[in-house]
Parts: sequence; C-alpha cells; structure tokens
Amino acid sequence: MIIQFLNLYNSINEGIFNNLDNFITSIYLPEWFTDAIIDSLHILPFLFVVFVIIEIVEYFFTNKINNLIKTSEKYSIILGSTLAIIPQCGFSIIATSLYFKRYLTKGALIAIYLATSDEAIPILLSQPNTLHYIIPIISIKILVAISAGYLIDFILKDNKYIPIKENIEEHSGCCHHSIDEKHPKELIIHPIKHTINIFSFILLITILLNFFIDICLKYSFIHNLFHNLKYFAPVFTSIIGLIPNCAISVGLTMLLINGTLNFSSVIAGLLSNAGLGILILFKDNKNLQDSTKIISILLCISIIIGLILQSFNL
Repeated sequence: MIIQFLNLYNSINEGIFNNLDNFITSIYLPEWFTDAIIDSLHILPFLFVVFVIIEIVEYFFTNKINNLIKTSEKYSIILGSTLAIIPQCGFSIIATSLYFKRYLTKGALIAIYLATSDEAIPILLSQPNTLHYIIPIISIKILVAISAGYLIDFILKDNKYIPIKENIEEHSGCCHHSIDEKHPKELIIHPIKHTINIFSFILLITILLNFFIDICLKYSFIHNLFHNLKYFAPVFTSIIGLIPNCAISVGLTMLLINGTLNFSSVIAGLLSNAGLGILILFKDNKNLQDSTKIISILLCISIIIGLILQSFNL
C-alpha cells in the first residue's frame, strides 16, 4: 500500500516538476549543481505532508503521551523507545525534562535517546528506492534502545520514579517553537518552517555530495576515506551523531542514500543522535558528572552496535 502510494506520488510529482526541471537544466550551471536542486525540489512536497502529519500527532497526543510515560513506571522504557521512533523534534527534549523531574530513570532516558529518529525516516520515505532501509533501522533502534534501557537500570540500580517538582524553563524545538505550549497556528506554521529547514539541509548536503562526486571521480576520495577508516567509521559517526542538531541525521541519511557510508556506520550515528535533548541535558542539568555519564553510555552503546553490525559486513 505504501509503495503504491509513493509510486503514485512520484508520478504526480514528476508531472508537476517536469517544466521546472527543464527550466533548471537549461540554466548555464554545472550539472552536479542543477541535479542537486532538482533532486531536492522533488522531495519538498512529500516532506511537508509528512511534517504536517507529525505536527498533528504532536499537537493532539503530546500531553497524553507525557502522562502515559509518567504513570507507566517499569514500562516507560518500552513505551518511550516505541514512541521515540516516531519522527518528532521535541520528544527527546520532553524526555530530558521528565528525567530532571525523576519521572524517568537513566535507562529510560538513554533508551529514548537511542530510539529517537529525527529526520531519517521522513527522508527515507520520500525516496521509494530507500524504503528497504526503514524497517531495519526502526527494528535495530527499538531493540537496542529497550535492551540497553533495562540493562542500564539493572546495573546502575536506578529506580527513581518519585516525582520531584522543579521549575524547568520552557523549551523550544528545532524551529524555535514551544515544546511545552502548543498553539493551533503551529499546525501549519511549524511544518512550513521545519520543511524549509530540512529542505535547506538536504539541498546543501546534496550540492556538497554532488560536488565531491564530480571532482573526486565518482566517490573515489570520500569512499577511500571511509574505507581507510575501516572499523573506525562507526566510532567517527557515533561522535558526530552527538552534535545536537537535526542536520546531523539528515546528513547521515543522505550519505547512506548516496552510498558514501555503509549501513552500520549510519546506524551508529543515528543511535547517538538524540537531537536537542542532549543540548537540554547539559544546559539544565546542574550535575555535570551525571550528564557526562549519560552521554558516555550513549556513545559507547552506539559505537559497540556499529562495530557489531560492521563485523557482519552490513
């Protein structure tokens, strides 16, 4: 059903953009540059539709999800990991705030960080030839998140489910919209802003990739770089994944689509990429040692899973 819908979407999309594509290619610009513009423009409408759906889910169900996680106690790891896989920029921020209030354990918070998908799923959905990556990515992230969450709590004996009232300041999402307060106008305004932001990231990354392809003889330089890294590639991407910006997940996904990075290295980066949640963790947590411990565990798990997958030549 999904594949048929995407094929229909692509047919309509090609018809709509046909004249625009011809106009862009007629401009006296390098082919690698015009190809990047055309490829990016084709996924623009689909990204907007996906982000509208995500915004609707966030607007109507965020409070219910928060209350469910607060009261789920021992099942918060399973629930949080499952919900975190849904693309939304504010969930890791909400989870971090719940951790400060002692509604979540370290295991639950790290599980949510590991499962957070950010922009990877919408970008893969926008291109039918990459659909086969979606189920493996979702399955691995959820499985790793749940297993790691319970293991961490078992080892650290972190069972702090006693609510502590704290005055945590209101947080903003990736597009400077409120995470704690929802407004009806954001049902359209935020998806537009988010679509423009992600489109800008995709366009920039695609232009850079096409440029490197053109001057480096079809990926030779980039491919050799990561080939020479060998087992260090997942380590590198895991560290990069810690950067609290949705552009990182966009970049990793685009590198996977273009064949520059293998699956195991991208998974490692996507596991450690918890979006703005990491930024809030260091910004609002007065215990720097606690924040460092959480990030260290997150990074180690991401690297280990990446290396394990790489050992199977994935």
